[in-house]
Amino acid sequence: MTKANADIRAELKAKSIPVYAVADVLGVHENTVFRRLRHELPEQEKQKFIRIIDGLSQQNSITEEN
Repeated sequence: MTKANADIRAELKAKSIPVYAVADVLGVHENTVFRRLRHELPEQEKQKFIRIIDGLSQQNSITEEN
C-alpha cells in the first residue's frame, strides 16, 4: 500500500524542504499540511504544492550561494 500524495512527499524529501516551510507559505499550521496529505489531492492542489516546494527550493539555493 502506497501513501497518498507520494509524489509530493518525495519532492519534499528530495529537495530537503520541511513541511513547516510549506505550511508557512500556505498560512496554516504544519499539522494542517500533514492532514491534507492524508488523502489523495486533486491534481490542481498537487500542482500548487509542487509550485510552493519549487519556490522554496529556489530560495534555498540562492541563500546557499551567498
